[in-house]
Amino acid sequence: MAYKPTMDDIKKLRTMTGAGLGDVKKALVEAEGDFDKAKDLLRERGLAIAAKRSDRETSNGCVLVKKVDGFAAMVAVKCETDFVANGADFIAMTQSILDAAVAAKAKNLDEVKALKLANGDDAASAVQQRSGISGEKMEIDGYNYLEGENIEIYDHMNKHTLATMVQTNIEAVEAAHKVAMQVAAMKPVALDESSVPQEVKDEEYKVAVQKTKEEQIEKAVEVAVKKAGLNPNHFDSEDHIESNQGKGWITAEDVAKFREIKETVSAEKAANLNENMIQNIAKGRVGKFLKENCLVCQEFQFGDGDKQSVADYLKKQDKELKIVAYKRFTLAAE
Repeated sequence: MAYKPTMDDIKKLRTMTGAGLGDVKKALVEAEGDFDKAKDLLRERGLAIAAKRSDRETSNGCVLVKKVDGFAAMVAVKCETDFVANGADFIAMTQSILDAAVAAKAKNLDEVKALKLANGDDAASAVQQRSGISGEKMEIDGYNYLEGENIEIYDHMNKHTLATMVQTNIEAVEAAHKVAMQVAAMKPVALDESSVPQEVKDEEYKVAVQKTKEEQIEKAVEVAVKKAGLNPNHFDSEDHIESNQGKGWITAEDVAKFREIKETVSAEKAANLNENMIQNIAKGRVGKFLKENCLVCQEFQFGDGDKQSVADYLKKQDKELKIVAYKRFTLAAE
């Protein structure tokens, strides 16, 4: 006689896996009532879907953050659509992974994926199984942690798409919370200038030098074009040149004249650039980059109106107050 799952069996497997009623019933029938085999079938379905959709983009998901007894962590689980991301089951799964990570004080993403959850599955398998239920590609995509005292956490607008953590050297709950909001809003790339790798500074300087040289040459060409009685705006791109010529705004002779001026002036200016000036402008650009992207150097966004850096804001709260570390994760493309 063919096995027919009882409602109690269906409820039991659904509780164990979180799968839908139809999927649970089908798995139990195929497994002839063997719960372990049924769980494997549900997991295999998730693997199959993940393989089929491996090239799909997971631009939505859930980012959660939590702190307990001197340990804070954030985890991100991604999926394809906001419909799935906003579902209670998906959020609950992400929370269970985060709870396990905090309890184990996990230090990296591989450790998180291997963690055993309350239902006995490891985190990676739980995500694969949920993928089989939803029909979407899913992945544990990000994990950060901070350990020690004086950590504040922040879930931006409680939307579970952007989370931050900030640790201070002394207790300062309100100030640290505001800095966590700053980290969310201003997306710094480093704590301070000293923590920016030298190779990053070197690359920014290299790019700044090249950009400055190009701008100086472009300015020289623009001046020469104006002196020749032509409107530089008519020649600012090849598409515009073609379009403006078609409209009758410029002639073939004008185009030829512009190209000759550009070639001649560009070569002359490139050969006679003021290197000291170029270097000074490039250094200024690197300084601007560091001010905008180093947390303590950024303009503080949550003060009382006066312009001040994050470092100045901290000093006003307590002259000894400093940021020890911060973490940030977002689902948004930035």
